[in-house]
Amino acid sequence: MLLKLHISNYALIESLDLNFSNGFSVITGETGSGKSILLGALGLVLGKRADLTAMKNLEEKCVIEANFSLKGYNLLTFFEENDLDFAEETIIRREILPSGKSRAFVNDTPVALPILQELGTQLVDVHSQHQTLALTEQNFIYHILDAIANQKAEVAIFQEKFSQKKKLEKIIAQKKEILLQNQQQVDYQSFLLQELEESKIQANEEEVLEQQLQQLQHKEQIVENLQMAYVRLNEDPFGILLQLKEARSGLQKIASYAEVYQQFLERIQSAEIELKDLSQEIQMAAEQMDASPSDMEKINVRLQVLYDLFRKHQVASSAELIEIQNQLAEQFSSTETLEAEIASLQSELNLLEAELLNIANQLHNKRVQFAPQLIVQLEDILAKLGMKEAKFFIPIQSVSSFNEKGNTQLEFLVATNKGSKENTLNKVASGGELSRIMLALKSILSAHVQLPTIIFDEIDTGVSGDIANKMAEIMQEMSTHMQVISITHLPQIASKGKQHYKVWKESNSTKTETKIQTLIEEERVFEIAQMLSGNQVSDTALQHAKSLLFSTS
Repeated sequence: MLLKLHISNYALIESLDLNFSNGFSVITGETGSGKSILLGALGLVLGKRADLTAMKNLEEKCVIEANFSLKGYNLLTFFEENDLDFAEETIIRREILPSGKSRAFVNDTPVALPILQELGTQLVDVHSQHQTLALTEQNFIYHILDAIANQKAEVAIFQEKFSQKKKLEKIIAQKKEILLQNQQQVDYQSFLLQELEESKIQANEEEVLEQQLQQLQHKEQIVENLQMAYVRLNEDPFGILLQLKEARSGLQKIASYAEVYQQFLERIQSAEIELKDLSQEIQMAAEQMDASPSDMEKINVRLQVLYDLFRKHQVASSAELIEIQNQLAEQFSSTETLEAEIASLQSELNLLEAELLNIANQLHNKRVQFAPQLIVQLEDILAKLGMKEAKFFIPIQSVSSFNEKGNTQLEFLVATNKGSKENTLNKVASGGELSRIMLALKSILSAHVQLPTIIFDEIDTGVSGDIANKMAEIMQEMSTHMQVISITHLPQIASKGKQHYKVWKESNSTKTETKIQTLIEEERVFEIAQMLSGNQVSDTALQHAKSLLFSTS
C-alpha cells in the first residue's frame, strides 16, 4: 500500500509531499491541472525510464520518493533473491541527476532498473481508459479462475515443477548435443584407438630401438673393440688381470706388517673382482652381437611404425602417443557415461511430466468447474454498469502439451449486444465497455487475492448518472480489500472517496506550478459542487454535492 509520496523538481512540481491511507481515495482537478504529473512521478519511482525533460530545474536533481507498506504482499523472497533489506515499510527513491543519469534505491540500497520495475509491478497497478486486455486477457482469466477456485498453492507447485521441467529439458538437450558431436567422430576415433592399442607402444620405445639399430649398424667395429678390450684384460702373460694377480700376491706377503699395506691389498682385490666381472660382461656383449640381418629389419620396421604414428598424431615421442591413447579411451568411456546420464535424466523428466500431468488435470478440472461462476459474476456486475446485454463465453479444453499455465486452453469471448456473435474483447468492445469489463474483472479478483494498489486513471470517461454511481460503488467495495485510487471527473465517484485530493495549477509572472492538497469536508462539498455545475457554483449544486457526500457517509 502506498503511504507517502515525495516529489521535488519534477515537471511543474517544485516540492510536494502527499500522505495516503487505505481504502478508496479520489483525485480531482480540471483538465490540464497536472493529475497526469502525479502518475508520471509515480511511474518513475516504479521503474519507468526517465530523461532530462522530467526535470523542472535542469541544474538540480529530481527526486521521487515513495513509502510503501508491504504487509501481506509476500515479498520477502523477492527481497532475499535480490540482496535487498526487507522492511514492512519500504522506501523506494529515484533520482535524476542534471547529467541525465538516473539512480534508484530500495531502502537505501542501489538497484538496477529491471529489479525496480519488477518490484513496481507488484506494488502498483495503473489502469486507464486506453488500456486494453487484448495482450493479456487469457493470462488474466487464468489468474481469476485460479483465484476463485482457491488453487493458488497448486498453481505455484505446478509452475515450480514446470520450471524444473524446462531446466531439465535444456540440460538434456545440451548433453545430447555433446553426445552427437562425439558420435560424429566416433568411427575415426575408434580407428585411432584400435590402431594405437594394436601397436602396443612402450614408453621410450623409440629410444631403445634407435640405440639397438645403431649398435647393429656398427656391429664389426663394436665386436672388434670389445674383443680387444677382453684381450687386454686377459692376455697372457701381460693381461691386466694377470698383472693384478701378481700385484695381489706381492701385497699379501707384506700385508701383516702394517695396516696401510692391508688396505692396499683389499683395494687390489676389489679392483681384480670388478675387472673380472667387466671382462665377462664384455665377452657376453661381443657374443650377443652375433645378430642376423633380419633383426635389423625388424627394428627398422618397428621404428617406421612409430615414426608414422608420430607424424599422424603430430607428436615426438612414444610417451605422447600413450597419452593420446589414454585420452581416446577416456573419450569412449565418457561417451558411454554421457549416454547413461541422458537416459537417467530422461527417466527423471518422464516422472516429472507425469507429476505435471496429474497437477495440470486437477487445475483444469477446477477451471472448468468455476468458469460458469465467473461468467455469472461478471455479467451481473456489468448489467449494473449498463451492459445488460453483454454475454461472456469461456470455452475451455484440455490439450496434450504443457505450458506454464498447465494443459488448459481457453478463450475469453464476449457478445456485447443481443444477437451479436461472440468474439475477443479487442474486436467487439468499445473503449468505455472495455473499461467497465476491466473494472468488473478486477473487482471480482480483489475479493479473492491480495492485489497491489490499483490506480484508475479516468476509466469513468464517457459514463454518467446511475452507471457512474455503480462504478463508484464497485471501487468502494474493492477498497475494502485493497488500496484504490481513482483519478476522476465524475462527482458520483469523487463523493465515494474516503480521502479526496485536489490538483490545480498556480501561476504568477515568472512560473507555473502544480499544487495538490487533501480536502476537508467543507472543501469537498465545494469541489464536488464545481464538478456538478462548473465554476459558477449554485446553491442547488451545493445541496446536490452535500447529498452525494452525506448519502455516501
